[in-house]
Amino acid sequence: MTDDNVIEQAVTQVRRVLANELRAPQVKAFFHEPTFTASYVVSDPMTKRAAIVDSVWDFDQPSGRTSFESADEIIAYVQAQGFTVDWILETHAHADHLSAAPYLQEKLGGKLVIGREIVTVQRVFGKIFNEGTEFARDGSQFDRLVADGEQLMVGEIPLIALHV
Repeated sequence: MTDDNVIEQAVTQVRRVLANELRAPQVKAFFHEPTFTASYVVSDPMTKRAAIVDSVWDFDQPSGRTSFESADEIIAYVQAQGFTVDWILETHAHADHLSAAPYLQEKLGGKLVIGREIVTVQRVFGKIFNEGTEFARDGSQFDRLVADGEQLMVGEIPLIALHV
């Protein structure tokens, strides 16, 4: 699929939502002040299916301590809403924060997903940081690698992967 086709597909989907032809997802944002980043829970309110986007694993640089306080807020919200998590999405390799995705997967289930171009990032940074052969550069740390234009369903609501 060409870039123009993918963009048109996304625009069409937004237009269908605005015209009430397609159900809109419910989106809840969780702002993480220390890193100035946001995580999201995207859900289909009718089916109670959900995806978590760009979760944060708390890290206090001066002390070197970590915690899952931010991730636990997401877990509490998901459980209070009665959602089933199908996807835990990473939109990019995070330099701004650590990901809580594996922790959330352990607690809530779901598949870890990222764009397939992560393998390029892994190859480049594997060399820069002089990682040995034990560091996999094939995206195998994730359950699914998505291509530009590929769709994932959150309940009955399609999500479109856009490589930007």
